Amino acid sequence: MSTDTQNASAELDLQAIIKRAEAQENFPEVPLDEFTPPTYDEWKQACIELLKGAPFEKKLFTKTYEGITFDPMYFHADTEPIQPAMSFPGLGDYLRGVEANGYVNAPWGIAQACDETLPEENNELLKHEIDKGSTIYNVKVDCATRKAKDARECEHIGRHGCSVTTLGDVETLLNGLKLDQYPLYVYAGESSLPLIALIVAAVKKQGGDVSKLKGVIGANPIAEYVGNGTLGQNLDKLFDEAAAVAKWTVKNAPAVKTIFVKSNVFSNGGANDVQEVAYTLATGVAYLRALLERGLTIDEAASQIMFGFSMGANFFMQIAKLRAVRPIWAQIVKAFGGNEESQKIHVHGRPAKFFKTVYDPYVNMLRDTTELFSGVVGGVDSFENSTFDEPVRKGDEFSRRIARNMQIILQEEFGLLQPIDPAGGSWAVETLTKQIKEKIWAEFQTVESKGGIVAALKEGYPQDQIATILAARFKAAETRKDRIVGNNMYPNMTEERIDARPESQAENMKARKSAIESFLANVDAKDAVAKISADNVDSVIDAAQAGATIAEIRKALGTGEVDEIKSIEAHRWSERFEALREKTEKFKAAHNDNVKIFLANMGPIPQHKARADFTTGFLQVGAFQVLGNNGFATVDEAAQAAKDSGADAVVICSTDPTYPEIVPALAPKLHEVLPNATVYLAGTAPAELVETYKQAGIDDYINVRANCYKVIQALQQKKGMN
Repeated sequence: MSTDTQNASAELDLQAIIKRAEAQENFPEVPLDEFTPPTYDEWKQACIELLKGAPFEKKLFTKTYEGITFDPMYFHADTEPIQPAMSFPGLGDYLRGVEANGYVNAPWGIAQACDETLPEENNELLKHEIDKGSTIYNVKVDCATRKAKDARECEHIGRHGCSVTTLGDVETLLNGLKLDQYPLYVYAGESSLPLIALIVAAVKKQGGDVSKLKGVIGANPIAEYVGNGTLGQNLDKLFDEAAAVAKWTVKNAPAVKTIFVKSNVFSNGGANDVQEVAYTLATGVAYLRALLERGLTIDEAASQIMFGFSMGANFFMQIAKLRAVRPIWAQIVKAFGGNEESQKIHVHGRPAKFFKTVYDPYVNMLRDTTELFSGVVGGVDSFENSTFDEPVRKGDEFSRRIARNMQIILQEEFGLLQPIDPAGGSWAVETLTKQIKEKIWAEFQTVESKGGIVAALKEGYPQDQIATILAARFKAAETRKDRIVGNNMYPNMTEERIDARPESQAENMKARKSAIESFLANVDAKDAVAKISADNVDSVIDAAQAGATIAEIRKALGTGEVDEIKSIEAHRWSERFEALREKTEKFKAAHNDNVKIFLANMGPIPQHKARADFTTGFLQVGAFQVLGNNGFATVDEAAQAAKDSGADAVVICSTDPTYPEIVPALAPKLHEVLPNATVYLAGTAPAELVETYKQAGIDDYINVRANCYKVIQALQQKKGMN
């Protein structure tokens, strides 16, 4: 039978089924009275029996870093008072979204980041992204550009983005882009004024309509302050520049926002979700006050602010925090006197860098997917999905395609444009939303009571609070309470590290110097630069049009001395385990040697296998060589095999009932044949046998409560891995 005939037959069968279903007016009722609905107490008792002595409250209630405990079950009766039965999306406090129709008419924006070092290459990438499904031109400029430095005077260019110094660079970067159709996103660092001047000058020179620009060319000086511990200019002067830019854009480019309040400086430091949102909102309030003090109305000031939040690893907490942040910001703006439109927050999301790993980086695709999904369910307005290789290098065609297509699949195949507030009414999510909203508001008020976010940062309060959570995260990773796939759990011992593809700084610098000097050869901007005034944005644009470099603009605007504050350093949850593994790999390469672990597996395979497998995975986290076997019948055989292996450590693996006989006999023999070896016992000793096992020669234990990080670190130090 041909394929066409098969398809036709299948279609006829399907039509017949549909007709029979349509013809049946009443489906038979299915009685459920044979099932007796269990009570909560009955369910709890059944769980206790299955737990076999493990504490119910410990096993089925999950504590989070936010101080919120996840219940095993949520009930309608308990959550009925907080159900959004009388509220609708797009109305009221915007908890359910700022638009009544959600994504039905306007999908969330796909903002794939473009970060090629050279402007001409980044221009091609921007066009390519739009062709392949992105809906936002998301330009990432490098660290030097965000600090308004001339590329020719930098030791490193292209770090994390595109190098921009001159008007010619910006013209090249924006050449052929449809800026009247697609929003432009640029994070500008301390001040948006130099970049906005160059962008506006380039648009005008290319014959574009500045009034049709939309998106964000935004600064976030407070985040730069705490991220670096200092600034190139004092905050009051930067606030002056922010106010001047805001006034200019309100009049000349009303669809452009100029303040980009990104939370990543807090989330990358290890902050929990309450801290991340509370400190970010407090930063937004600081900008509102600064703009109001400098003559803007609350509606004008609020219109200039976009928020960016990091989506973390706790799926439901991310949904709840996004739903919570909307009513809090609406309440804040309303308290300042803002109208309903001004109360609507614009949320840009991206996966948190904190939860990405260098080893087994392809798992980052899964992490990105859940974080994207939670952001969409939570109601982001735009999303920048990170590439899986982000911790190692800039993305390539493959990694960008995967990241971009995740969003397109959710929109086109999974149908996530249709449900409006898909989490609304969920007993669990509504409960979490209420809980985290209350905690965010309380932490926000704490910061406000200290005089606002800047005063709190100078005091060191947010830094200390985040450091406490970071320490807790690292501790949980050490004991593997937090499981990092491919790093502290399930390491891939055959993994080959992906190529970092380091860029040639010499070649990049040669290309940049050539482009910059070629542009400046016919430029004389001294007179225009001399007329620059921070409160006159047009004077800065005129200087940019005359050919002033970004560094010349910054110098003319002024720099100043700034009091240093305690910075929040960026971290990743896996970094300490990655450092351990790298140390082993470097030692192996230099000495052709490794920490060798011998498993003293006692008895037949069913007797030792479970603990042998656990121990193997536990120690391979450090990339150690684990020597397994099918088990030994006697302690003498095990001791001889251990001696022959020349191992640095031995782990006795068997069962609790057999240990009282095996350990006192085997442990001393192991120390005798391998005097320098560390002897471990897989499992936990009963209290009455701890001293007995210690006297026999057990140095430490490997079990689910053991500190994996410290065990591996100790073995490395003993081996001489420095």
